[in-house]
This record gives sequence, structure tokens and C-alpha cells, in this order.
Amino acid sequence: MAKPRVPLQIAEIANGIMDPVLARRAGITTALLGSWDEIAGEDFADCTRPEKIAWPRRDGSEGPSGHQPGTLTIACEGARALFLSHAQGELIDRINGFFGFPAVRQVRIVQKPVSAPVKSRRKPLPLRGDAARRLHDMMDGIENEALKKAVERLGTAVLQPGTRRRP
Repeated sequence: MAKPRVPLQIAEIANGIMDPVLARRAGITTALLGSWDEIAGEDFADCTRPEKIAWPRRDGSEGPSGHQPGTLTIACEGARALFLSHAQGELIDRINGFFGFPAVRQVRIVQKPVSAPVKSRRKPLPLRGDAARRLHDMMDGIENEALKKAVERLGTAVLQPGTRRRP
């Protein structure tokens, strides 16, 4: 009798593919990236991102475990880097606690944007013809100017040619 197949989550498959690449290129794992919010804490979770861990070359002076701690490069936004530099001792302790051994000796802070830029939607084109008349007729009884402008913006976006409407 065949064993039942256990479904795999996409995250497990992606981590299996990404971890060797990240480890080779940056010295970090997807587990570190995924847990960064808890490691950095609420003060720095939104403005920092781990970039890489640079491990020192082996020269025979390794500790008893055969390992030397590395330098973690962290991207940090703007003026928050100053606050992060003051809290780096605590952050190093949290990172080493996450790994379970002294993996990081120091932190290198690089100022750069961390969050993805927000894409703004372009303004919908004004309605023409039947759609414009239909919208104008719908707004006929509205006296409040602010409400009228809001309904006009909504109606313009909804009645644009090419937008899908349900029957």
C-alpha cells in the first residue's frame, strides 16, 4: 500500500530553493528574513532589513567551535540609523539568540530605502458620451458639493470603458 502524499506548502519549496542561494551570496537564510520583525522589534522592524553577513576568512584563529562571528549589514532608512546604532548591542544579542550561537560580532548600518515605493494610480480619464450623461443624471439630486465630487470620482472610475461590470 502506498504512503499518502503529504501536501507541501509553497513556502517550504521556495525556502528550499532560496536558502542555498541566500547562504552563498549573503550568508543569511529565509528564516532570518522571515523572523526579522520579531528580531528587530517594533522600533526597527518597519525601517530596517538585513542584507548580508560577511564571515571572516579562516586563518586558524577560530574559537573552540571552529567558527568566528561575522558582520551583519543592515539597510536602514534615514535618521533611524542613528537610533539603530545606539541599540546595536541589543540587536546583536537578539540575532545571536535567534541563531543559537554567536553568529554576529558587529553590525554595519547602510542608509537606504527599505520599503518598496508606493505606486500611485493614474487619474481616470473624464467620461464621454452616454457614460458622462448617465453619471450626471445619477448625481442630479445631490446638493452637498463634497459628496457630489466624491460620487463623481467614484462614478468616473467605475464607468470607465474597459472596466468589467456585473449584470
